[in-house]
Amino acid sequence: MNGKSLGEIISEKRKEKGMTQAELAEKMGVTDKAVSKWERNLSYPDVASFPRLSEVLGVSLDELMKGTGDSNKKKEDDIDRIISIALRAIALAMGVAVTVLTLLDELDSDSGLGMLGIAVLALSVYLFRERKD
Repeated sequence: MNGKSLGEIISEKRKEKGMTQAELAEKMGVTDKAVSKWERNLSYPDVASFPRLSEVLGVSLDELMKGTGDSNKKKEDDIDRIISIALRAIALAMGVAVTVLTLLDELDSDSGLGMLGIAVLALSVYLFRERKD
């Protein structure tokens, strides 16, 4: 079950058992809207209800708990990837801007150095983040 979010596990196991969201909700003592939110990862079951949920779905408590972490890990990975792309884009944009503005004779040396400094800083932060991983 690794790689699946808690919502995906709940939805998959519920369907394997041939249950509707309403039937799972009744067994869990919640509304079908709550189950729908769980399955879409918009909210999570109360921690105290995890043993009952694992029993109803026929999945170990450990498997359910691992599911919650995988979703968060994926979100963190996505955020890291976006930050890395943004840092490289900033560096590239500054380099291109300095080159074009210099060719057009529209850039004074102080502004050019400042823009190149931003580019170097963005690349430095990017490389530092990559080295940490």
